[in-house]
Amino acid sequence: MIDLHTHTNKSDGTDSPRELVNKAISLGINVLGITDHDTTSGWEEAAQTVRGEINLALGSEISCLTDDGVSVHMLGLLFDGKDEAMATMLEETRDGRLPRMRKMVEKMRAAGIDISMDDVEAARPIGATLGRPHLADAMVNKGIIKSRDEAFQGMLNNDSVFYVSHAAPTPVQAIAMIRSAGGVAVIAHPFASHRGQILKASDFHELVSAGLNGIEVDHRDQNPDERRMLREIALELDLVITGSSDYHGSGKLNSLGEYKTAPLQWEKLESQANQRRVVRA
Repeated sequence: MIDLHTHTNKSDGTDSPRELVNKAISLGINVLGITDHDTTSGWEEAAQTVRGEINLALGSEISCLTDDGVSVHMLGLLFDGKDEAMATMLEETRDGRLPRMRKMVEKMRAAGIDISMDDVEAARPIGATLGRPHLADAMVNKGIIKSRDEAFQGMLNNDSVFYVSHAAPTPVQAIAMIRSAGGVAVIAHPFASHRGQILKASDFHELVSAGLNGIEVDHRDQNPDERRMLREIALELDLVITGSSDYHGSGKLNSLGEYKTAPLQWEKLESQANQRRVVRA
């Protein structure tokens, strides 16, 4: 079983890296991608937990913005964690999250919603990459909403009046950086239309030219028609087809291993990194 897209409490998940690896082992997952938002801070703890048959594909989910303002998430896997340029890009992207959060909180307060940055910080685990899920958790804690899912279907959706984008690389820049650091780039849930604006089929040609390796096709936020279209695009452009849970612990409904990547597709993806970096026992 191969699940290449998961999160820990180093970003917006609720499990520690150790807890996530242990859960994956108990489920029989043999390749686990750990892809916290804009950080590699969970890598060491996860690697220390490896035992038995499980392999780790360490990476990060990089927040991107197209030139016309569409939010895109790029999974970088198997890159060199010591690459300085990559580390700088991740740090700069994380740094842009604080002013963005302040603006979103200001918009909500102006609309009469009783929320503050102190509330958000209280909901964020120590050291975690700041994100909208922590604002959602703060609103749940204060009884403003019932769940993260409710928040992302409404007030925190990309099309909401409260949404604020943040400084981020373009998808092309992120792909180039991932490949330069020796890794592979897989675009995450690119047709998840309920999240807001999405890419067009024609956009993938530019991403392939930049070095895109794969498309996350099977994901709960993409309906059957969207998955079918993405599968056709991937086959046409000779891109790896992945399926992933996007697991966040109790922060989302997604179950670990609910969508999987086929072994042959994983082998193809791993072979495109500049060296073998899978962590084994």
